[in-house]
Amino acid sequence: MENYPKDIYTEPEPDVHTLANLGPLTGMAGIWTGARGLDINPKADGPEKQAFIEHMELQPIDAQTNGPQLFYGLRYHTRIVKPDDVETFHDQVGYWLWEPATGAVMQTLSIPRGQAAMAVGQASPDARRFTLHAVRGSLTNGIVSNPFLEYAFKTESYTITVTINDDGTWSYEQDTILVIPGQAEPFHHTDRNTLRKIGEPTPNPTAQAAAKRGLAEAS
Repeated sequence: MENYPKDIYTEPEPDVHTLANLGPLTGMAGIWTGARGLDINPKADGPEKQAFIEHMELQPIDAQTNGPQLFYGLRYHTRIVKPDDVETFHDQVGYWLWEPATGAVMQTLSIPRGQAAMAVGQASPDARRFTLHAVRGSLTNGIVSNPFLEYAFKTESYTITVTINDDGTWSYEQDTILVIPGQAEPFHHTDRNTLRKIGEPTPNPTAQAAAKRGLAEAS
């Protein structure tokens, strides 16, 4: 049992400036591209290696509360294509969340194949590397799949490690463990890429409103 407060209703007063309160997620805010991605996925005749190009946008959202719980976060969308192709190879949306009070980092994700998950980890505010996990069957960091995926490519776990690099880029490595009929051992479906910033983030709505008030008061 977590050490939760008896008062589960009273909300804190958050800072309006999400970009100043993202902790370990700070280096991920913005618009990014990565041209050296590598996906290793299962096929009938064995693992397939696939290079990919990625475009990812991570924009700050207003602070979120669940009673006394407080999150700062980024809403993200990633679209991936194969080199020299326009068809979407992978599409994914969700949120990256940081809870300063506990050091919890969370990633929610949803893909248009009928699958969603929430991965959870811990990190210090100035962490440059952190790892999150999701596990099939968990009620707090779980994975849910449509019936076909549950039968044919049962997802047992999902792990993502993020590294904030000194040159301003950031990298991720993912390992999704699948149980596939007819295969004696679980399959490690892996993805990795390094992302380079091509655009700055847009401040969250309450931060923008505060900036406008400041300009009006100064004029």
